[in-house]
Amino acid sequence: MLERLAERELTVSELAAPYRMSLAAASKHIQTLERAGLVKRTVRGRIHYCRIDPRQLERADDWLRGYERLWDIRVERLRELLRHPDNHPADSK
Repeated sequence: MLERLAERELTVSELAAPYRMSLAAASKHIQTLERAGLVKRTVRGRIHYCRIDPRQLERADDWLRGYERLWDIRVERLRELLRHPDNHPADSK
């Protein structure tokens, strides 16, 4: 659903259409996304429109980037070890 909302604002019915779920199930899923701060819902008359709220995704992205740097360093160390295994002392466990 988030991927589809990244393209444009959609109604609950439009969001539920491609999935094998009832409108009530889709609405519960959307409520979960709202509670997580990922989706904003606007009601116009009887129609509920949903749009993505990128702020929480930006926060998650910032948090993940810290781990990305950490894993980049570890993966590079592993690459070096695999390229030159004789240059590294064996683990003495």
